[in-house]
Amino acid sequence: MNKIGIVGAGNVGATSAQRIAERELAREVVLLDVAEGMPQGKGLDMAESAPVERFDTRLIGSNDPSALSGCDLVVITAGLARKPGMSRDDLQATNADIVGAISRDVRRVAPNAIVIVVSNPLDVMTYVAFKNTGFPPHRVVGMAGILDSARFRFFIAEALEVSVEDVTAFVLGGHGDSMVPLPRYSSVAGIPLAELLDSATIDAIVQRTRDGGAEIVSHLKTGSAYYAPASAVAEMVVAIARDKKRILPCAAYLTGQYGIRDLFVGVPVKLGAAGVESIIEIGLTTEEIAALQKSAADIRENIAKLKL
Repeated sequence: MNKIGIVGAGNVGATSAQRIAERELAREVVLLDVAEGMPQGKGLDMAESAPVERFDTRLIGSNDPSALSGCDLVVITAGLARKPGMSRDDLQATNADIVGAISRDVRRVAPNAIVIVVSNPLDVMTYVAFKNTGFPPHRVVGMAGILDSARFRFFIAEALEVSVEDVTAFVLGGHGDSMVPLPRYSSVAGIPLAELLDSATIDAIVQRTRDGGAEIVSHLKTGSAYYAPASAVAEMVVAIARDKKRILPCAAYLTGQYGIRDLFVGVPVKLGAAGVESIIEIGLTTEEIAALQKSAADIRENIAKLKL
């Protein structure tokens, strides 16, 4: 790729920019933020790490949305972060205004870009970006399932005292309390999870996965997670920039798959140079499909509050 834009120079945005630059996923990375001096300072700081980390990606910080001109891909991380006691949904109205304005800027200056949305509440903000860019749905995708699945995988590896490399797990649905971790599709070196852990332990891990973001917020007090979210962003950018055609859980626009229509919901997708190149429908039990549709109903209810 020639140019990637990161909107929001806070912890998630800046860490994502660093990881993207270090992997040389684009010739140029633009870090955009409304806070005067912050993206310029962080961009320069990252650029000065290049001789040590050995990357030649050009890093630019700006307060002007026109700096996104010609971007092949834009990552939207801007918005308020959660504080203790806040849910992702508490952020909705304010972040919808922020994401909406950014999306209109992207439509104006980077009309051919693929957009990855990270701002919370994730599934609703991805829908906001879709509506405000007017882009085809395959070019708008939300980052959530990779992060939630990574948390699920880590907790499984921790419980079993095994390498995270051997753990495979899927989390579908919305990025919130109604997310749908799928133990039945989770395994360790190909061994089904149910053969390694009892149901009570699995249930506890599933619940900790749902509470994963809140657990971090409770420790930090004044911020939210950013290392793992940035890693998840980088994995998506790698899949798109290098046309890897990875099968990854992402918030994608559904048109009837899983009985859900006209919503962005976390499902397995094939992610490549065109964005969401296909949506993978996996077999779900009656209970699993009910949980996924309940998650979708929660997303739809929150979108309705915005009166888009």
